[in-house]
Amino acid sequence: MLRMLIGRLFRGPHTLAYPKVEAAFPERFRGRPALDASRCAAGLDGCAARAPSALFARGAGGAIGLDLGACLFSPEEAAACPDGALQFTRDPRLASSTRAGLLTPTGEIERVRALDHAARRLFGRSLRLRSVVAGSCGGCEAELTALGNVVFDLQRFGIQFTASPRHADGVVITGVVNPNMRLALEKTLAAVPEPRLVIAVGACAISGGPFAAGSARPLGVPPGIAVDLWVPGCPPHPITLLDGLLGLLGRLGDGDRVRGTAG
Repeated sequence: MLRMLIGRLFRGPHTLAYPKVEAAFPERFRGRPALDASRCAAGLDGCAARAPSALFARGAGGAIGLDLGACLFSPEEAAACPDGALQFTRDPRLASSTRAGLLTPTGEIERVRALDHAARRLFGRSLRLRSVVAGSCGGCEAELTALGNVVFDLQRFGIQFTASPRHADGVVITGVVNPNMRLALEKTLAAVPEPRLVIAVGACAISGGPFAAGSARPLGVPPGIAVDLWVPGCPPHPITLLDGLLGLLGRLGDGDRVRGTAG
């Protein structure tokens, strides 16, 4: 027992000093995609046709850019352009305050906008969230669970998940919101007292993900539900989730923003 205690003492803390330090990711990590259309000799229309997702999307001006909300972060998406116009960086900062903020010509997205002062005073010190799994493969939920482990330690920021929507300040939605789960989601939202936050996590909740072309046509969170934070990923890394949550709560200053190593 004494040897175990001594070993634990010298092992040091395992919790990441987030957001004070830069996050380190392995070479295989696929973070924010970056698009350089000038490198595609044949044009991006062919890349869009070959891609296994709706990542390549036509913008309002007609030019093809990226929809990070539909990205599956798969090597096949990068391989869709044989000229290497699309590459994945190791930047984990993907969250946006708006759905439109995930549409980008190059991969760069606007920062998460913090809640107004009154909302930050209400939610900033103690935030309770209710998870609603609305038709998911389980990947996003695994990353949400990882937020509670010793490495990420979500509770040190005053953010916890609760079992009852009546005790919650907001709802985290994962999954495609299929017809069987839509009523359950609506009832859960109705049980959360106002004002409440709504957070969409993962490609499925944002755009339907890989199931968008299914017979049930699940396209993520229904348009009638106002979303405060969109966190793309398939699934998103815990750091991506933390970055979005803390940005929403105004807990990230310019000097405290976590930065991934560029790929």
